[in-house]
Amino acid sequence: MKELNNLKPAKVWQFFGELTQIPRPSKHEERVSAFLQKFGHDRGLETLHDELGNVLIRKPATPGYENAPKVCVQAHMDMVCEKNADKQFDFMTDAIQPMLDGEWLTADGTTLGADDGIGVAAAMALLDADDIEHGPLEALFTVDEETGLTGAAGLSTEWLQSEMLLNFDDEDEGEFCIGCAGGIDTTVAIPYTTVKTEGGKAFCIKVSGLKGGHSGDDINKGLGCANKILARLLYNAQQQCSIRLSSIAGGNLRNAIAREAYAVVTVPDAKADALAALVADLGEKIRFEFRTTEPSLSITIEPAPMPASLIDTTTQNNLLNVLLAVAHGVLAMSRELPNLVETSTNLASIKMDEHDIHIATSQRSSVESAKMAAAQKIEATFNLVGAKVTHGDGYPGWTPNPDSRLLKVAVETYKGMFHHDPIVRAIHAGLECGLIGEKYPKMQMISYGPTLRGVHSPDERIEIKTVQMFWDLTLAILRSLK
Repeated sequence: MKELNNLKPAKVWQFFGELTQIPRPSKHEERVSAFLQKFGHDRGLETLHDELGNVLIRKPATPGYENAPKVCVQAHMDMVCEKNADKQFDFMTDAIQPMLDGEWLTADGTTLGADDGIGVAAAMALLDADDIEHGPLEALFTVDEETGLTGAAGLSTEWLQSEMLLNFDDEDEGEFCIGCAGGIDTTVAIPYTTVKTEGGKAFCIKVSGLKGGHSGDDINKGLGCANKILARLLYNAQQQCSIRLSSIAGGNLRNAIAREAYAVVTVPDAKADALAALVADLGEKIRFEFRTTEPSLSITIEPAPMPASLIDTTTQNNLLNVLLAVAHGVLAMSRELPNLVETSTNLASIKMDEHDIHIATSQRSSVESAKMAAAQKIEATFNLVGAKVTHGDGYPGWTPNPDSRLLKVAVETYKGMFHHDPIVRAIHAGLECGLIGEKYPKMQMISYGPTLRGVHSPDERIEIKTVQMFWDLTLAILRSLK
């Protein structure tokens, strides 16, 4: 890991480098969980794990800090696994390849895993150090934050002893998060039958080059959703060129805005040129609409091998209508907090198997009733085409506590170190603090971290200098809580 050898703080980057070598997709954290358990045992620290794979490591207070509040530092060990279409990479076996890019660290064609590998690495560095002043310390490493928050959801109410929690999963240096949105997944299955292909020409229509991004933090940035753009192209192509749909796919994870989508279609010979012209013309208009936020958007149509079968016409018509009609993006802004998205929905992915077209969406809101109303809006839309709709269990939001001692100490410490006020805010993304707070309602919590950009996409990167700032701030907060 020569790219990391000269970065500071050295121990944080050392442990981050070790984490990049361990495959850790969500729901497949066995190897990293075992790695963390061995890390704790090797240092003679009390180390616990549960049946989900969550790991808790306790470290005694340093001399003079025995009566300080017990503090838990917390990060999730899984990562979002996204790669560029032309990148050959297996997240179950291959190591992430970090690359320096000026003042940033990124990865070669994949997500970097700094979300939340840098938080895990910082917690490991705290546990490893023998020259840091702190009270009784717990480090909680959770599984499956990215695809369901199931590690935090399954956390025992008897496990943690701490009075305060520092969550290391925020993505903007200079801010403290004190509240977050709750969320719920809504999945859809649309059954279909097939008919034999009869003549014409076959084409692949593809949307690519979008930035993608986090379906919470980035939902209000005017980014393109590949699934919505493709639906618009196909709807118009059906109306004007009598296309028949053979296959469709787009997006991947429910908490990522879809970056790519494609469909294989057939068209009567006489309308092949008209289809090409439609995609070119409408594609140019769509690119103009996104000219500022998505400068690399690509919309292409290429000849494809003739498919053996097509989706039946009724399902095709229902599918293209509902994909164009279903909501995606911001549904409501907060009426209390300026510039905070209150409620949103993400048309995350479209996939097919032999019998059904599967569509995954996710809804978020800082208001519980609005979250459920958003999920019902999606359900009602798909009910119009007879789809089978299923809602997940969801997870709660985190209610801000602006008067906590922990927040006051953190803010004053930050001001003393960096000579300006930090931002204190709530976010539209989901954080494990909501679930942890539900289980430990008296626990004071804040979330903060170094600056990350492009999370949940292959553009993920971390600003190197902010990692030192984050580390120094953490040490100062722990000292100040004496």
